[in-house]
Amino acid sequence: MRQVERAIFDLRRGLPVLVRAASGDVMVHPLEGCDDEALAALHAISGNPPTLALTRHRLSRLDIEFEPRVGLVPITPADRAQQVVAWASAEQQRLPRESRPLAATSGSEAALDLMRIGLLIPAAIVAEVSEIQRARVEALIADGTVLAVAAGQIGAYSETRSRFLKRTSDAEIPLSHAERAKFVMFREADGMREHIAIVIGEPGEWNDAVPVRLHSACLTGDLFGSLRCDCGEQLRESVRTIDERGGGVLLYLAQEGRGIGLANKLRAYTLQDGGLDTVDADQVLGFGEDERTYEVALEMLEQLKVTRIELLTNNPEKIAAMDQGGVEVVNRRGVYGKLTKQNRRYLDAKAKRAGHWLEEVLNDGESGPAASLRRPVAR
Repeated sequence: MRQVERAIFDLRRGLPVLVRAASGDVMVHPLEGCDDEALAALHAISGNPPTLALTRHRLSRLDIEFEPRVGLVPITPADRAQQVVAWASAEQQRLPRESRPLAATSGSEAALDLMRIGLLIPAAIVAEVSEIQRARVEALIADGTVLAVAAGQIGAYSETRSRFLKRTSDAEIPLSHAERAKFVMFREADGMREHIAIVIGEPGEWNDAVPVRLHSACLTGDLFGSLRCDCGEQLRESVRTIDERGGGVLLYLAQEGRGIGLANKLRAYTLQDGGLDTVDADQVLGFGEDERTYEVALEMLEQLKVTRIELLTNNPEKIAAMDQGGVEVVNRRGVYGKLTKQNRRYLDAKAKRAGHWLEEVLNDGESGPAASLRRPVAR
């Protein structure tokens, strides 16, 4: 696990790493920080021309239908780094050549997994290490210049990083909408992400079906009151509703931007300013419509001994995740913020593209809170 964490650290600094895989060793450079010098260095070290590893979501935005989850686009010596970066993350781009991308090796797929774990753009410059250059690469690894990580370690890390949450600390923190509230901090095994359970009221006094909200962190909306989303109002309305219903739990999850991270969320906002909706903007950057998973939430509920819940959500995927994870969703309550001219397109995309239950809000057309618009989960 530590080797994977060190690899992520290097990639976030713009340094290359080596991924060891059954298909062969691959030198990997992140898209961020890639320049012409980095392209040339990767070619020289590996002994093979680099390729651009892209997700099928990004390839689809380039009008290339590709079934494997990762494709490799050849990079020629004439291609400049600025153009390569644009192929991977800019809107209205086309590849200059008609050649179809190649299916990625296991090493290149693991490279993109590293990018996702590190909340980087899910694209990478990759080059397979030639036999001629193998001794040189091993020397760079031996002297600490290049870090090597096994593809198997990356896969295992992705599967287990949300498990073994450690409860690190807690404190009573009265809130404006819930005076009896305790913050309980949970840290993932790798130490890179922390999540908070806001326990409202006394567990012994809770209803049989505990009111629960899974709330993904949104710095812009929760803290600064951004008008581009309804997250901050959903957060506060959830706390108020849980308190009114006798107490329960709000899980504040470190899943900024539906799991893509703050930096990528800001990139997506810029693309939305150009006319894209929230789903299309994420796909331009190479992400799916929602990169979140809920294993962390399930483990937090397990540690809090919560097994039957009334889920405060507009998202059917959260209900499915709880059911599949062994938590019984007895009922659903919608939770809404204000409909504004700035967030209407965002909410419309969530309803039409991701299936969120927002019809009442969007059809109502008012700007005030819609907290009273609640309905039971359809089963």
